[in-house]
Amino acid sequence: METKMTLPAHALAYQKKMMNPFIFWWAMLFKLPTAVFWRLKMVHLDGEKCLVSIPYFWRSQNPFKSIYFAALAGAAELSTGALCQLALVGKGAFSMLVVDFRAEFSKKAKTKTTFSCEQGAEVFDLVESLNPGESKQITMLSYGKNTSGEEVARFFITWSFKRKN
Repeated sequence: METKMTLPAHALAYQKKMMNPFIFWWAMLFKLPTAVFWRLKMVHLDGEKCLVSIPYFWRSQNPFKSIYFAALAGAAELSTGALCQLALVGKGAFSMLVVDFRAEFSKKAKTKTTFSCEQGAEVFDLVESLNPGESKQITMLSYGKNTSGEEVARFFITWSFKRKN
């Protein structure tokens, strides 16, 4: 039987903001404008997983009639990064940075693609384990599926965290 992670108050407030389409759009406009351009959508965010979708339309399309690899990468990174931010909120000063990135493409993305990362508990544990001045890394997997449920890509994104003094 699966138990749901109970989020602290700061994380619940962050979750509520990210799940509000208007606040999400406004935040992305200033922090990650390509997310607005590509119309990324936060589908789900909790302490265990994050789902981000990207539509297939003229702004996300490449000349080969599929979603541009960089747009797919942006959606995948957001699905991992939102979990990281959720784990960090209210925990003090941290630096967070992508230090490695790898992708595997298995099928053309020709429909809306939804990226899923299910490593929230791991990120929360990593953040809790960090001492001041210490840094650690985690490689997170985000997989994208088309509207038929077929996997089109997998992204391996390594985040580095450092707790500031």
